[in-house]
Amino acid sequence: MSRFECVPNFSEGRSEATIERIVRAAQSVAGVSVLDVERNADHHRSVVTLVGEGSALVEGVLAAMRVATELIDLNHHRGEHPRIGATDVVPFIPLGSARMEEAVGWAERLGERVARELAIPVYLYGQAARRPERSDLARVREGQFEGLREAIVRDPARAPDFGDPRLHPTAGAVAIGARPVLIAYNAYLTTPDVSVAKRVAHAVRARDGGLAEVKALGFEIRERQRAQVSMNLTDYRRTPIHRALEAVRREAARFGAGIEESEIVGVVPEDALLDAAEYYLQLNRFDRATLLERKVAAVDAGRPGREPIADFTARLAARTPTPGGGSAAAIAGALGTALGEMVFAYTHPAGATPADWTTAIAELTGERQRFLELSDEDGASYEAVRAARKALKEHPDDPARRSAEQAALRHATLVPLETARRASRVLRLLTERGPATKSALRSDLATAGALLEAARAGGIANARVNRDDLRATGAPTEEIDTEISALEGRP
Repeated sequence: MSRFECVPNFSEGRSEATIERIVRAAQSVAGVSVLDVERNADHHRSVVTLVGEGSALVEGVLAAMRVATELIDLNHHRGEHPRIGATDVVPFIPLGSARMEEAVGWAERLGERVARELAIPVYLYGQAARRPERSDLARVREGQFEGLREAIVRDPARAPDFGDPRLHPTAGAVAIGARPVLIAYNAYLTTPDVSVAKRVAHAVRARDGGLAEVKALGFEIRERQRAQVSMNLTDYRRTPIHRALEAVRREAARFGAGIEESEIVGVVPEDALLDAAEYYLQLNRFDRATLLERKVAAVDAGRPGREPIADFTARLAARTPTPGGGSAAAIAGALGTALGEMVFAYTHPAGATPADWTTAIAELTGERQRFLELSDEDGASYEAVRAARKALKEHPDDPARRSAEQAALRHATLVPLETARRASRVLRLLTERGPATKSALRSDLATAGALLEAARAGGIANARVNRDDLRATGAPTEEIDTEISALEGRP
């Protein structure tokens, strides 16, 4: 089960009650976690950061969009930020081992359902764009809601990728896409003159010859009586935060202005902030592995379920529903993967560069950490099923509670299915590189293989049971059936 970040932007930044209802709708779907909610009254916009598996995110965003469509009327919406829809933009961002092609697939799936179920036209943008010009979100939003109302009908070039060529009367249109991690970064100038912010934005943004992978606009923030340079850093490795800040500082100084403060909207990668710290503190030879929190995390990552193995096995032996077989399968996967890491670390075969093995070890480290997460997620997913069933028992005729039960069962099926999938992947890697490892370590490699086989078989068994329960509710399971059949073969 690959995980993704999803950051829907809603055209509402003033009504706390409306935003709360939108966020609550997304949270109601099992497997969707809300990491952050940012709202801005001047922009009249809220940015919600979600994380989860692709199918859960599709359901969660769709639920939130239903509420936004009901409560937001763009005919009466005025804010500084450009927008074409009540739900304006929905990007999928791959995390960890997830691939961009998968993110594109989830964007397309959501887009098709939004057009069909909500009657909102959908434009695919970014990496999901089907037309080259739509890779740029600004091009998609040209004319905003008011201008697009006519253009979508008259101009074939503005026809949506999904849905009829006419705007929803109150919710407009939506841009749905896939992209890498983006940092939304704003700098407040020491002047209320928006023309200065617009000139600075023109100088620093990539499309006008400024910094690579930087999009920028100038806004007036009336509430603070300040002008703001609002930036999206679409690749912080090419243009880090500190470089963007210093460029804004230099350009603003040309007009007699400075920077009062800056802000990050939504979540930000840890390494992006460490890049800035190293720059300003001149830590030219700083080793990030020496950070206290990373040292502690490295120790914790070696503990199954983030607890001593004796405590975990005691909980496993107790007469309680969780942890159960799915959690045990994931722990077996983590143990097998750890043994594989050890064998690879001791191996330096002739004819292979160290980088080959360094890359393989790094892949195994990531898989081991994910197995530990899956052990925790398996127990949480089953508890979510129990809660959903209890709620349905109290209100058996409530379709929303029936849908919540199906969503919880689907997630409880997908977690052990990911365990089986990852176990198969690690087994393939160990099998491919096994002949090149030291002969003295073959017994360790055999133990690793046996543990991973157990993880694969246990994951499949738990997924099959939960799949059967899901099917009994009348929900479709064809995709799950196909993957289980594929995983039941030898890896």
